[in-house]
Amino acid sequence: MKEYSYKTKGTCSREILFSLDDENRIHNLKFIGGCNGNLKGIGLLCEGKDAKEIADLLAGNTCGFKDTSCPDQLSKALNEALKG
Repeated sequence: MKEYSYKTKGTCSREILFSLDDENRIHNLKFIGGCNGNLKGIGLLCEGKDAKEIADLLAGNTCGFKDTSCPDQLSKALNEALKG
């Protein structure tokens, strides 16, 4: 399993930590900062799911008047990891 760290931009969370297994399934997803309960829930919902499917699902999601959100930043983090 390969571990990743992504510094977020434009959100309350500061960093996203996660692992991808050999089949690009998400494990151990954690957000540093942000809305603790909501982001823990996203981590649980994403556990074991295909990274590309989750990235596509969450891309473009906004928060309030911001152009991005923690889920959108997760999408960016996953896409960057998949290119890697």
